[in-house]
Amino acid sequence: MKLLKQRTIKFLFGGGVAAAVNLLLIFILIEWLGFQTPMLRNVANIIAIELSLILSFFIYRIWVWPGGVWSINSVLLKQLPLYHLSAGTAVLLRVMIVFPILDKLGVDYGINTIIGVLLSAVINYLISDRLVFKNRETELQIPEGLESSQHSDQHNLKFQLTPNRQKITLFSVVIPAYNEEGSIAKTIESLSKTLNDANISYEILVVNDNSRDRTLEILQNICAYNRSVRYINNYYPNGFGFAVRCGIENFAGDAVAVVMADSSDSPEDLVSYYYKLQEGYECVFGSRFIKGGKIIDYPAHKLLINRLANLFVKVLFGINYNDTTNAFKAYRREVIEGIFPLISHHFNLTVEMPLKAIIRGYSYTTIPISWRNRQTGISKLKIKEMGSRYLFITLYLFLEKILSRGDYVRQEKKLLVPNNK
Repeated sequence: MKLLKQRTIKFLFGGGVAAAVNLLLIFILIEWLGFQTPMLRNVANIIAIELSLILSFFIYRIWVWPGGVWSINSVLLKQLPLYHLSAGTAVLLRVMIVFPILDKLGVDYGINTIIGVLLSAVINYLISDRLVFKNRETELQIPEGLESSQHSDQHNLKFQLTPNRQKITLFSVVIPAYNEEGSIAKTIESLSKTLNDANISYEILVVNDNSRDRTLEILQNICAYNRSVRYINNYYPNGFGFAVRCGIENFAGDAVAVVMADSSDSPEDLVSYYYKLQEGYECVFGSRFIKGGKIIDYPAHKLLINRLANLFVKVLFGINYNDTTNAFKAYRREVIEGIFPLISHHFNLTVEMPLKAIIRGYSYTTIPISWRNRQTGISKLKIKEMGSRYLFITLYLFLEKILSRGDYVRQEKKLLVPNNK
């Protein structure tokens, strides 16, 4: 994982150097060498692109992915052509798919361009990593005679992340709700039944985000007969992020999960979260896009944007997690305290919370979950409005990761203790 993080940072830096050289070459060809006609300017652009591509190839080949085969035939006849294919594919996807889709959704062209450049870099990275430079590492060979014992140790040795981690005695569920009269009762009922059946001590805290329908009335009726449910009116301005922040400032449990009010999240997955927290993990993140995960009735355009956005986050931060934008996650109380202050006002809080937990050193595990599109009501997530906010919080946290020098990483050391059971 550390190697992957270093490689990602080097890749971004190398790409920046190549882009700067590209601009410099265009300037030299046009301003100094007199490539002034339209045809010559196009020639200058082609020359600059090609030379900067070759430069970036050798930067990556020497610095980012060292090792591998350096024969003339391999470099000139295989690796360079594959790298051109990689870079060309990234550009085509940006020009033919990403830009038109975001433009159709009304995303500002400046933000659209930034997102396109970043996604192109992500795509180029993945293709380069898995296709162009895939022979860069040599498999570690185990000396003859030690092979069986080595394999035995790998299979039998288990580790506890935090052997003395406090047990969860009360599990809190925070539900932000804005105009959810059609689904909030069903959501609470299914969560309560599932948690009761699993004999889990819990509280459900619903944050009424100044709803204008019957949501508040329904909550009052539920709280009158279900003592495990309470509600609070959001004291911040309206917004998903503000509502979640209000909830996680007022929950009573040893751990908390954020659950959507529209019944899109599975109560059975919430029980799985609880047991993973009991194992000692500080965070539990669900993914709808790993083996065992499931999505039902996900709008195609939102799914495409979701996968591109999560791919960008995954590569930028060098993590294996691929569903960062999903709100449905669980955290121990010490994690919530450790990631404050939170600054997101809207749905970008779903990215801020897990990324802060990861870069600040909290342990986490990922499990497959299922998700179903809401059956009633209207989705509050507006892609057109959220693009720049997601990008802002992602880059904000990336700067913390690379520039803070660990100032915000908690100092507690996780013990790795052999489990001989």
